Amino acid sequence: MNCRSKQTVALVTGGTAGIGLACAAALANAGFSKIVVTGRSCQRGEAAVDQLRRTGPDADIRFSSADASTVEGSLASVAACVDWFGRIDVLVSCAGGAPIPRLMHEIPIEHVIPTIASITSGVLLPTRAALPVMMAQQSGSIICIASDAGKVATPGEVAIGAAMAGIAMFCRGLAIEAKRSSIRVNCVTPSVVKGTPFYDVLMADPFCSKLFSKDERLAGLGVVNAEEVADLVAFLATPAAAKVTGQTISVNGGISAG
Repeated sequence: MNCRSKQTVALVTGGTAGIGLACAAALANAGFSKIVVTGRSCQRGEAAVDQLRRTGPDADIRFSSADASTVEGSLASVAACVDWFGRIDVLVSCAGGAPIPRLMHEIPIEHVIPTIASITSGVLLPTRAALPVMMAQQSGSIICIASDAGKVATPGEVAIGAAMAGIAMFCRGLAIEAKRSSIRVNCVTPSVVKGTPFYDVLMADPFCSKLFSKDERLAGLGVVNAEEVADLVAFLATPAAAKVTGQTISVNGGISAG
């Protein structure tokens, strides 16, 4: 796949590990020549840049240390990309929180709203921060990462599902607003994703292991890995998807058809 423009600038928040890192690599493979990845850990950021430079040796790949779940971190991520490259053509917003699934009655009541906020803030705030830049350009593509928990009701994912559904509706609504500025907004919702640090955390938890092992058995097309999620993200980022906006697309190997 080729993005047809060797000057395309991409910002990937939460891009130092897991799905975010795989998305940055897929964009490099697709021909994006300028990529900024952000994350909270400088050590992981430096390791990610080294890995990505091997994937895309001709690309200018940089790391910006920022917590995308905060207003300050989101603004700093966008400012770093604009300072370095002058624009943002693609934002992959992938820094949502990752709480361990728990039955609702087991979650302390004072943790319910903070749990939802911790998931949504790292995805929605960078999108809002990048929006004025793209509006000034009169172009851009935003891809937010949520999960199928926002489509399919699942025991243990009541709060998580509420947050993921919120991200999906945010993307739909923003797509209608932003199309006036030739900005596309889409949402990608994986289910179980193998080969990520969070997958290992989930499978080490007895409740989550039982829950997601059942899901894996339903994945008749095979359990999805981070690279397969990233391939969809890269497609949505390129001119090949120029007429696709406001969509929430599952990639789950057949676990559900939500």
